[in-house]
Amino acid sequence: MIICAGNNETFQFATSVGVGLIESAINTTRLCLFDKPDYLIFIGSAGSYGKYNIFDIVESSSGSNIELSFLEGNSFTPIDNVISTQNKTFKNETIVNSSNYITTNQDLSKNFAQYGIGIENMEFFSICSIAKEFEIPIAGIFVITNYTNKDAHQDFLKNHKEAMNKLVSYLEDKKIIIKNASVPHGTEKDTK
Repeated sequence: MIICAGNNETFQFATSVGVGLIESAINTTRLCLFDKPDYLIFIGSAGSYGKYNIFDIVESSSGSNIELSFLEGNSFTPIDNVISTQNKTFKNETIVNSSNYITTNQDLSKNFAQYGIGIENMEFFSICSIAKEFEIPIAGIFVITNYTNKDAHQDFLKNHKEAMNKLVSYLEDKKIIIKNASVPHGTEKDTK
């Protein structure tokens, strides 16, 4: 089953589970309870902490929930904040950090690298948590829309349409979806 966040990231071939940690956890749990999939593929956009460039495609099966306050030494957590499903099909695995907040402090965001974290996406940690609980293999496929800096939101908006088209093309090339079967809602695929 292919799933995505929703709002402006919906696809005809994917089921929307909601934006952020809470909505995605509730709706992914609901999916797993009522129609448990054999495999989950989450697709969507991500911000780069610096290692990846705009429009790069990143595959992962590991999610984390590390907040900026932790990086500053202002908080701790007694729970596991990294989940790895150890999908052997991915080389050079990067961890995807999730939070209900988008990082805009470029200097602070560089600290994520010391924990092996390369990108951020708001939903992936909660979806990995649900997949682990229900013993469902999971993969995430992300397209980079922005860097985690003061221009993150503006760059996300500017790059989003092209990024979604590149993500669909990647899924077609990998034969995850049928070529030219569908495009993201609200976008038209460039036919040049």
